[in-house]
Amino acid sequence: MHATLRDYPAAEFAPPHGALLVVTRDGEAVAGGAFQRYDAETAELKRIWTAREHRRQGLGLFVLKQLEAEVGRRGYRRIYLTTGPRQPEAVGLYLAAGYTALYDPAVPAEQIGPHPFEKYLPVDELGATA
Repeated sequence: MHATLRDYPAAEFAPPHGALLVVTRDGEAVAGGAFQRYDAETAELKRIWTAREHRRQGLGLFVLKQLEAEVGRRGYRRIYLTTGPRQPEAVGLYLAAGYTALYDPAVPAEQIGPHPFEKYLPVDELGATA
C-alpha cells in the first residue's frame, strides 16, 4: 500500500500543511500514512496502511495516533478521512479511535461506497489543539 503514496505529488504532504509517516522495522517499511490540508481547519488522512505480515500488532493505531498528534501541532481542529467499503478492519479502527461515521452504518457497505469519517481534536483552554 505504501507504493500508492508515490502516486501523490510530494507537495501534497509537505509542511506546513501535510506530513508523511513511514514506520520501519529492520529497514523495511511496515506501516504508514499521511495527511494533507482539506480546508483551513481540517486535515485529511490519506493511505493509512500496515503491511499484511505485520497486522494485528497495533501499528495501525500507532500510525493513527502519531498523525493525529502532528495534525494537532499543525493547528488543525478536525480530521477527515474516507475508507473503502471492503475495509471492515479500517472501519473498526476508526470507530475505536473515536471517529464519527458520516454515513448510515445500517446501509450495506457496497451501497455506501467510500466511508467518510471525522474527528474533532480536543481544544485546551487557550484555544490550542491538545
